[in-house]
Amino acid sequence: MRSLLRFAAVILVAAMFVGSADASWFHRRVYVTIAPPEPMVERVVVSPGPGYVWQPGYHAWNGRSYAWTAGTWVRPPHRYRQWIPGHWISTRRGYYWEAGHWVR
Repeated sequence: MRSLLRFAAVILVAAMFVGSADASWFHRRVYVTIAPPEPMVERVVVSPGPGYVWQPGYHAWNGRSYAWTAGTWVRPPHRYRQWIPGHWISTRRGYYWEAGHWVR
């Protein structure tokens, strides 16, 4: 019985590592040959409460054209986190989107 529990624990830990590895390699870049438009000037409304962080809007590629995604107020996942906005990066292959993310 003890060896069966040990085997189940090993399988569970291995599945956790495989699941997290799958998420990292699945991220693929989509290159767009059309330059993104200049960001729109947004009117930042009053924060809904203390602790909220403004995430500015951006142009997202929908497969045929760029569509504006409006900015919004969000709560950080943890205290003392800073939002790094997403941005378009130009390369020889075209433009690709580097998604925004939280940092310490």
